[in-house]
Amino acid sequence: MKFVLPFALIALLLGCQSNLPDESNVFFYNENNSITTLDPAFARDLEIMWATNQLFDGLVEFDKDLNLIPCIAKSWKVSEDGRAYTFNLRNNVRFHPSPLFSNPEERYVTAQDFVYSFRRIVDPALASPGAWIFDKINDPLENGFQAPNDTTLIIQLKEPFHPFLSILTMQYCNVVPKEVVEHFGPDFRSNPIGTGPFKFAFWYEGTSLVFHKHISYWQTDSSGITLPYLDGIKIDFIKDVAVEYQNFLLGNYDFISGIHPAYKDELLTPKGELNAQFESKINFYKTPFIKTDYLGFYLGENTSASTMKALQDVRIRKAIELSINKEEMVRYLKNNTVVAANQGFIPPALLHSPQLHNEYNPQKAQDLLTEAGFPKGQGLPEIPLAATADYADLLEYMQHQLALNGIKISINILQGPTLREASAKGTLPVFRKSWLADYPDAENFTGLFLKKNFSPDGPNYTHFFNENIEALYAKSNSGLPDSSRLECFAAINELVASEVPVIPLYYDQVTHFVSPKIMDWEINPINMIDLKKVKKIH
Repeated sequence: MKFVLPFALIALLLGCQSNLPDESNVFFYNENNSITTLDPAFARDLEIMWATNQLFDGLVEFDKDLNLIPCIAKSWKVSEDGRAYTFNLRNNVRFHPSPLFSNPEERYVTAQDFVYSFRRIVDPALASPGAWIFDKINDPLENGFQAPNDTTLIIQLKEPFHPFLSILTMQYCNVVPKEVVEHFGPDFRSNPIGTGPFKFAFWYEGTSLVFHKHISYWQTDSSGITLPYLDGIKIDFIKDVAVEYQNFLLGNYDFISGIHPAYKDELLTPKGELNAQFESKINFYKTPFIKTDYLGFYLGENTSASTMKALQDVRIRKAIELSINKEEMVRYLKNNTVVAANQGFIPPALLHSPQLHNEYNPQKAQDLLTEAGFPKGQGLPEIPLAATADYADLLEYMQHQLALNGIKISINILQGPTLREASAKGTLPVFRKSWLADYPDAENFTGLFLKKNFSPDGPNYTHFFNENIEALYAKSNSGLPDSSRLECFAAINELVASEVPVIPLYYDQVTHFVSPKIMDWEINPINMIDLKKVKKIH
């Protein structure tokens, strides 16, 4: 049974239109999670980001290697004091056609459109979850964003912030047209007009979503051919992963992202490679993801429990880490679809040349326990480890491994909201969490170790504080060249590894399974899908 809606039915639903895409040149995929909006101002979830990335453009973007490259801004310069960013915009970028424009086919993007789009994000009345990204703008609703002419945009910061350009790649920062947004109001979510390679066609919420090729898209390939190559995109919303998987194997979907436990052993070998039976049927792509799963130790003032007092000793924390065989853990539990985190908390993809830290060494762990006054774990109180049910197998594995070194662990399974609240309040001695960067800069991972970010107001759930880390963080944001900034972050990584406020468990990987009909597929460490250069063999 074919679950994909045929385009003959689409044509019937839309009426007679000569520009309907040919199904053979349409990219099909399924989204298990619901897409709740197509307004980039609310693109906080990955499934929304994937969709809006096809419809909208911003000032800058990343290539597959996370190099910052121009988009609508063809160039930019930063003032000597690092506070003013001046962007020179292209003059040939058109919004998708709309009858709301005075010239429906020829509405070009101007700098004033970005001023409107950015002020809209920070307007409290909109309540965009992306408003925080402009916290460092000086007077954002007035003079923080300026458009002296149609092709010049100036952004004023309160203070220098090196990752600012990286932040501008986020979907929140895409440009939108004032005429359309103000006409539809909240319904812009389902009537999006952008500048991207694809334009909105229709959306049967909970069933399917269709985009068509934007024939007037501004980008071309190296031969001068207008992008995109595809005629359209169709997204289904089947929640059953087994049905999605079978449709992919039948060729009804062109790609699936990630690996579900239900079919990981069928698709992948224990080493994390594609099983031989699928080599001619599926192209398998994987790359490091900028996400770290970790155990956190609460090191704040709420240390009345004896277990928590024991965990204040860095030797105990190091002994726990050295007792966990991370390589074995990811091989047996994850089929090597993730990478053992032996290179510190900051993912290697962001540091480029990280050093190894605290690898599995049970004998050294025993030495540390003895040195701390707990030979073979004797006298060490049982340590409660909290996580959600999704990670029960991970906790059981660590419980077994630690028991081999005399460290007793009790497993505390909590609901997600309960775990978040308890870890924010500092009532959990040890907890499992993950950190996914909002933008691909190592700075994003250092915030978990700054005093200003102590929970519940920030992501420093451990309440770990180190003056050297604070100084290195300040130095990294003082206008240094990229190579020197990376040295600061590498030093922070070393300090965190030596003090062990967290135990990095594994770095996630982006895994894509793609139909052999799809050509020029690119995968990147932020797991962003960009279909403008993808081709499909008919």
